[in-house]
Amino acid sequence: MSRVSTLLTSTLFAVLATTANAAPAPAPEALQSLLSTLNERLNIGDLVALTKWDSGKPIQDSPREAQVIANARALATERKLDPEDVAQLIAAQMEANKLVQYGLLVKWQAAGAAPDTPRPDLGKQIRPRLDELQTRLLQQYADFTPYRHDPNCSTWLAKARSGLTHDTLHELALIRATGELCIRATAP
Repeated sequence: MSRVSTLLTSTLFAVLATTANAAPAPAPEALQSLLSTLNERLNIGDLVALTKWDSGKPIQDSPREAQVIANARALATERKLDPEDVAQLIAAQMEANKLVQYGLLVKWQAAGAAPDTPRPDLGKQIRPRLDELQTRLLQQYADFTPYRHDPNCSTWLAKARSGLTHDTLHELALIRATGELCIRATAP
């Protein structure tokens, strides 16, 4: 092998080794703000659970969920987002929120009591807050949408989720809430 060939081969291997070991691109800023809002929404599930504990009402509220999803579809159209994607995002948030509520109710039932903390009114205080969060959530989702197909999306999401929650129940719920954020390319 000539000296030029050896030099080219060495350079090629060095480039390949560097490329193979390169860190993934950093997560977009839009991801962190989106996750913060999703986490904030999940934490409101604690308050909803308290109201359900006190009232004895079931966690499942299908008419309310249908209304929330219909409103989200309308907002998606206004913001030029795919209404089906937005409906799926909001449905995932509601499922995650119910996961928190069910988990807390089981914990409180086992303890024989819920925490002695102030209970905001579900209709007058909690739902308006959830509606405001939904508006913010959709804007942040719109900002993040261009990154959903990025091959690094799942890695970004796993790292960004780490440490956001205060217990295992909320961690699992956040995983559920973000389950459809990244879209993996499928093989043809």
